[in-house]
Amino acid sequence: MDLTRLPVSRALGALTVAAFLVVPGAAVWAQDRNADNPVVARANGVDIRANDLAFAEEEIGSNMPQQLSPDQRRDYLITYLADVIVLSQAAEQQKLNERDDVKRRLAFDRDRVLMEALLQETGQAALSDAALHQVYDDAVKQMSNEEEVHARHILVDTEDEAKAIEAQLKAGADFATLAKEKSKDPGAADGGDLGYFTKEQMVPEFSEAAFKLDKGQISDPVHTQFGWHIIKVEDKRVRPTPTFDQVKGQIETYVEHRAQAQLVDKLRSAANIERFDRPPVMPNPAQLNPSAPTKK
Repeated sequence: MDLTRLPVSRALGALTVAAFLVVPGAAVWAQDRNADNPVVARANGVDIRANDLAFAEEEIGSNMPQQLSPDQRRDYLITYLADVIVLSQAAEQQKLNERDDVKRRLAFDRDRVLMEALLQETGQAALSDAALHQVYDDAVKQMSNEEEVHARHILVDTEDEAKAIEAQLKAGADFATLAKEKSKDPGAADGGDLGYFTKEQMVPEFSEAAFKLDKGQISDPVHTQFGWHIIKVEDKRVRPTPTFDQVKGQIETYVEHRAQAQLVDKLRSAANIERFDRPPVMPNPAQLNPSAPTKK
């Protein structure tokens, strides 16, 4: 069963981009509270803890040599963190932390980390059983009694090719075999099998033809933007409803992002945000006072 077909997955795309500001590192805060976090090394008196390794791996993991063993990766990360501590101490001794550009970067990093922590807290707090089941129940209502078709197709470039294949099929040729031999579709190796789909998942011309057919029937040539199709319907059914457990992870993501988006929208609308990079937009007097006459 394709779990992404539950309507909640489509709703995710409608959320504000701000809801997705949580970067992977934000997840570590949730671990810090309960997980054992021992000291694994010390550099110039500064402790390096187990969770520091997780932060470091998120920062540089993609640039590390892929052939390293787990112990070698651990050594690499500890060395990196020790270098960060030693070099940052040297920078402070040179008073680089008092430079304006460095101060601004430190302030930006502080704000970003606090933002990520708040969004993480907000998302986790929203994950109540009641909220998850409400989203599931609403999504299930939207997908009730939706029909699906299981079909195969053969895709060719011209109508003449399609008519020739139609004639072979009427003469008793096997559809899947012809699909493997004649179809230019990437799924030809599977005998043109498209699996189950709803009307909205295919281009309109294809869906209209497929959903008119009964089980076992083969269409006349159908033209779409991709070429000419011969369609065979293998089965028709009402789309089965996935269980709550099957889509729980997907729903959790949706609920977290929704709560984060709502928080961002609330705080953004209440904030005093001023722009100085472009001339101010002069208000229309009629919009400020609907009864005011407009200039002609």
